[in-house]
Amino acid sequence: MTKRTLLGMLTPSSNTALEPITSAMVSGLPNVSAHFSRFTVTEISLRDQALGQFDLDKIIGAAKLLADARVDVIAWNGTSSGWLGFEKDQALCRQITEATGIPATTSVLALNEILEKTGAHDFGLVTPYLDDVQQRIVQNYKHNGFRCTAERHLDLHVNYSFAEVEEDTIRRMVREVAQHKPSAITTFCTNLRAAHLVQALEAETGIPVYDTISTVVWKSLRLAGVDTRALRGWGRLFAEVE
Repeated sequence: MTKRTLLGMLTPSSNTALEPITSAMVSGLPNVSAHFSRFTVTEISLRDQALGQFDLDKIIGAAKLLADARVDVIAWNGTSSGWLGFEKDQALCRQITEATGIPATTSVLALNEILEKTGAHDFGLVTPYLDDVQQRIVQNYKHNGFRCTAERHLDLHVNYSFAEVEEDTIRRMVREVAQHKPSAITTFCTNLRAAHLVQALEAETGIPVYDTISTVVWKSLRLAGVDTRALRGWGRLFAEVE
């Protein structure tokens, strides 16, 4: 029997973008499938109630459910460490692996690895988030040696609403950020329907665009031993970053 590759994705409960996009992304890869486990996330803000949604115990519980499916990797398909601190994702990955024995990664840790590999220490940031969340992300990256040279955000906080953002709005924000000529642009939210727009935007702007759904798929495939170059139509990341 041909070996299957099973990618486990930890999913915010109100997210309606990442599951169909992730499944579409891997659909062209032989014997690769994505599997999802949810935990409650409904609001993105700096309020205590919103920050408490990312309590490690809840996420580990969801990870253990994925482990029942014997997935090859478990990935947190979310961007919370952008405002909580990258060390939160590093600790989460350690605890997932300790609890399940399965390698773990996250959207943000994968993005950071890509920025390092490509030397993109100045970048453009596109999100749907509130102003204070956006500024926290910018400061967090600055503290870790990355300079945000341009940003756009929509000042939204209801997580469900992020998937309702029109494609033309996403294109406009990316184009506006691209005018500042960053080394890379990230569409930084896994409930933003942006990943399928990347290839055309890269061709238009000449700048690599790293969507956070794409980054975690890229790293998950690498951890599972799958050649990412076989994934076509989703931007330069899969063909050019090793």
